[in-house]
Amino acid sequence: MYRYIGNKTRLMPFIVEKVKGMIGENGTVADIMAGTGAVSFELRKQGYTLIASDMMTYSFHHLNVNLLLGKSPSFQGLIGQGIINDTRDPYLAVLDYLNELKPKENYFFNEFSPDGTPGNGTEPRKYFTSENAKKIDAIRDVINEWKGEGLLTVVEESLLLHTLIMAVNEVANISGTYGYFLSSFKKNAMYPILLKPESFYEKNYSNHTIKLGFAEDLAHDITADLCYIDPPYMKRQYAANYHILETIARGDYPEAVGKSGLRDWWDQHSKLCTKTRGLQSFEKIIGDMHCNRFLISYSEDGLFTLEQLRECFSQFGRVDVDLIDYNRFRSNNSKLPKTLKEYLISIER
Repeated sequence: MYRYIGNKTRLMPFIVEKVKGMIGENGTVADIMAGTGAVSFELRKQGYTLIASDMMTYSFHHLNVNLLLGKSPSFQGLIGQGIINDTRDPYLAVLDYLNELKPKENYFFNEFSPDGTPGNGTEPRKYFTSENAKKIDAIRDVINEWKGEGLLTVVEESLLLHTLIMAVNEVANISGTYGYFLSSFKKNAMYPILLKPESFYEKNYSNHTIKLGFAEDLAHDITADLCYIDPPYMKRQYAANYHILETIARGDYPEAVGKSGLRDWWDQHSKLCTKTRGLQSFEKIIGDMHCNRFLISYSEDGLFTLEQLRECFSQFGRVDVDLIDYNRFRSNNSKLPKTLKEYLISIER
């Protein structure tokens, strides 16, 4: 279960139809703020070649799994470690081993569970039950050890971290993002964490490229038939709202700051979340990339108006806009309208 702001699942048919209308049934598509990789994965299934990137490390691992795997990897480095035998799929054997690890009181237990002792002296946090936090510690530490000993390929590491993150999402005691935890444990958070195997799509898993970094920095090295851009719409920074997943993905143990336990995330601060620099970022990406067609998702709830976006994009070519009615996520007492307009903005040089 993905639990990320801005998931494009419901808009997927419109995006795919627009891509086909702009470049036909095949070609290379750059998805440069790819998030979970849902759009890239759908375009892979449609037969396109993807260049996918994001600034978040957890996204890098999701993208590796969604684009570069067509079957379970062999985990050759773990053969002879008493984990894999000839009778079972290696991936399932590795998951069984990790699921059965003895719980461990380490970083996640201390910083993110009610029985832990946060390093900054604040009250214990309740992102996870203590038992689940100890299991996360045990699993993450073993993956770190395997990586340090050179026993995992990059894609194998990504698959295990992707699987762990998906399991963490199932039991996290949060309302939507990891910006803060709930005061009492809800029902799903009480379930024991369990690594569940990922399924694999068997076609079109070669010739894709995964990059990690800001789109503004990567654009000049990308050549594509079409570039899809799904930027953040609001001031909320992904790096702050998903700090725990980023820590799991990086395998580091940073200082957990404040009552919410945030990591120092300024190195992943997105200019697109600011009114002062967001349009400049669009201009740099579109201006630097070797690409003549761009498709941008945006929303009427976003930082920039449609008129501002048109003015920015029109310097690069013809701009067309498709308006899509979209059901808004609302809390029960929200006074906001039930629907809003999502924009699919196309640019043709």
